[in-house]
Amino acid sequence: MKLVAFIAKMLARLDAPAVAPDPALPPVVLVHGIFSSGNDMERLARHLRSQGREVFQPTLTPNGGHSRLEDLAQQLSGFIAEKVGERRFDLVGFSMGGLITRFFLQRLGGIGKIGRFVTMAAPHCGTHTARLGGLPGWVQMRPGSEFLRDIASDADVLRAVPFTSFYTPLDTIIVPARSSEMPQARNVRMWAALHPSFILERRCIRAVAAALRD
Repeated sequence: MKLVAFIAKMLARLDAPAVAPDPALPPVVLVHGIFSSGNDMERLARHLRSQGREVFQPTLTPNGGHSRLEDLAQQLSGFIAEKVGERRFDLVGFSMGGLITRFFLQRLGGIGKIGRFVTMAAPHCGTHTARLGGLPGWVQMRPGSEFLRDIASDADVLRAVPFTSFYTPLDTIIVPARSSEMPQARNVRMWAALHPSFILERRCIRAVAAALRD
């Protein structure tokens, strides 16, 4: 949302400035959620850049649910091929971006290209709020959808990489909040006030950055 992007940009100005990328550190690709853009990830990107990371923030379109998640994953794959190339990188997905990144990893060959994988408030097992819309992407995020059953069938490939899934019990977008938990992940519960807290709150951003280091 434009409001989240504006807040993220304003908060980023309060944080440490970016430094020159350290070639010894893998780049990071940050994938946004629904009704969103790469700009929503600006505060997290700023924090990672202050640690010497090269950060990419693709904007996948259309992102309001009009496209199937696998089509957005294909966009992501093309972006990574162009911007990251053959380098090994870390991957972060927020909300719907968590499912897009999973499809990239599980079905588009991404699992062999990354070092660490982090999702934040992602509807890995679906969310009942997706029942409010009938567009293809919304239908795919409903609990028990064909899409979710399909990518659950080979989710064990994610055990090949360090995978952390963050979520908050206070989430009113991912319902139930524990839908973000996966047996293949290190599931981290944080008492964050809002769904976008993981890309806006400093303590959440630091936790995500730590997951990409440890």
